[in-house]
Amino acid sequence: MGSLAVVPAVGGVVTGPDGRLLVVQRAHAPSAGLWSVPGGKVEPGEADEEAVAREVAEETGLTVRVGRLLGEVDVPGAGVLFRVRDFACTPVGGSLLAGGDAREARYVDGASLRALPLVPGLLAALGSWGVLPA
Repeated sequence: MGSLAVVPAVGGVVTGPDGRLLVVQRAHAPSAGLWSVPGGKVEPGEADEEAVAREVAEETGLTVRVGRLLGEVDVPGAGVLFRVRDFACTPVGGSLLAGGDAREARYVDGASLRALPLVPGLLAALGSWGVLPA
């Protein structure tokens, strides 16, 4: 069996002024119905930071300032491997409204995050990067 094609993708770890984390319920594969941080594929010729800002806006209606790279995770898809680079983000405008690939979008604290059906590995990744909400 050959190796999977690697698809570059990004995620936005958006922390609100009250320390809660922005999460979206995924509407499509991979992980449809599960909760994650907003994100998606990087378009050809697009910088990671541009892709993060675009994806967060499409899925949540919010404008964000993209900060530092937190880390990278590999997410298996149908015949591909999504290599997701997650960036810390700060909301700077817009109004929270789910759209694009998101069924729902909300800010959650740590207890609420742990109670949601999450994409595999999200808690571990956020914990290892020191960005789990209280």
